[in-house]
Amino acid sequence: MSAAPELISPRSPRVSAARRLAKRNFRGKERLFLAEGPQAVREAAAHRAADAATLVELFATAEAAERYADIIGEARDVGARVHLADEAVIADISTTVTPQGLVGICRFLDTPFEEILAARPRLVAVLAHVRDPGNAGTVLRCADAAGAEAVVLTDASVDLYNPKSVRASVGSLFHLPVAVGVPVEQAVAGLKDAGVRILAADGAGDDDLDDELDKGTMGGPTAWVFGNEAWGLPEETRALADAVVRVPIHGKAESLNLATAAAVCLYASARAQRASGGCRSVTDS
Repeated sequence: MSAAPELISPRSPRVSAARRLAKRNFRGKERLFLAEGPQAVREAAAHRAADAATLVELFATAEAAERYADIIGEARDVGARVHLADEAVIADISTTVTPQGLVGICRFLDTPFEEILAARPRLVAVLAHVRDPGNAGTVLRCADAAGAEAVVLTDASVDLYNPKSVRASVGSLFHLPVAVGVPVEQAVAGLKDAGVRILAADGAGDDDLDDELDKGTMGGPTAWVFGNEAWGLPEETRALADAVVRVPIHGKAESLNLATAAAVCLYASARAQRASGGCRSVTDS
């Protein structure tokens, strides 16, 4: 490191301000959120939005500052203020049972839905009525891994910046555009106007995912709509889709959880789009 971080007191106003970001109303007011652990902080330090660094502040224990000296250096390079703190301070700020010694404060980074549409995305995950923050973050991670260009959280879904969502995304939050608070009707209509086929994932769907793949209907731009963990998608949302698709259950399992089903669906689209004649093959060639 080029300079030692500043030592900070547990009674510091900065610690109190960071602690309050665990609550949604404070996050919304300040447009700031917490990113915990080395992976999330590293990705935050590398991310920029609208010519401004996303990471604005970083708290680190002495041990973490030594172990992750590269991350501390990257944080300072982007202008983040770095504070050296004891484990009690980190535990006070952190929302995890076993903190990893690094907690960053980041600017909101959601993208206007209109910008996502203007980019003509080929694979999108739409989270409609998803209430569990861990599931939301995991689906975002799956979308990132499958090569999706965007994720949309509807106004009926969980807060993107809930610490559990951020943690479950394992850094993927910083990798792809995410729109928040979009009414599901607006999301579907906008994507359809952009030439994107809408598939609703539902265990009671009329269409089988394997059949869709066999018919060769999944090679074009696609948005998958995923619903609530417990009761799936309401009928009015299902009715908006071009098709309601179920993941086939070949064994004796009663069902798949949301994140697993999302991974299967997104990777099925990714494979179809990369096959001969798929939209990625045509566009990228």
